[in-house]
Amino acid sequence: MAHIIVGIDPGKTSGIACLALDGKLIMASHKTGAGVEWMVSQIREIGTPSVIATDKKHPSSVARKLNSIFNSRLMTPQKDISMEEKRRMSKGTSISNPHERDAYSAALKAYNAMANKLNQAEHISRAMNVDDTDSIKAKVFNKYSISEAIQGKKANR
Repeated sequence: MAHIIVGIDPGKTSGIACLALDGKLIMASHKTGAGVEWMVSQIREIGTPSVIATDKKHPSSVARKLNSIFNSRLMTPQKDISMEEKRRMSKGTSISNPHERDAYSAALKAYNAMANKLNQAEHISRAMNVDDTDSIKAKVFNKYSISEAIQGKKANR
């Protein structure tokens, strides 16, 4: 299963967006009256989330529940993502639904926060002939150093 970044927008109409660990959009969807079960099934069809991201500074109970189900990292912005920023972030994508846009913005913000470290992990992994760079990147998202991720174990701190 592919490691992914998942942005969510829970509510009366829920939206989700899944990105590959290189930041590319894989899937975006929304559904009215959807619960956690729908989100879980949609996410599982795409991959294994390294991150659950939200567009709000304070994560909802749904975000915390998904994070717990997938044993992933929960990422929230330092402040709520503004509507203007969400529009700017989704410009040039195929996303037109506002719930998918909010979820996409959350996922993209999480990716952007880690992009330099992920690129560095990819370059080092390739230089060391590590086959599964996505697994290394997934561990980096989960607060492993690049060397710890490559060695397969986290140092005690």
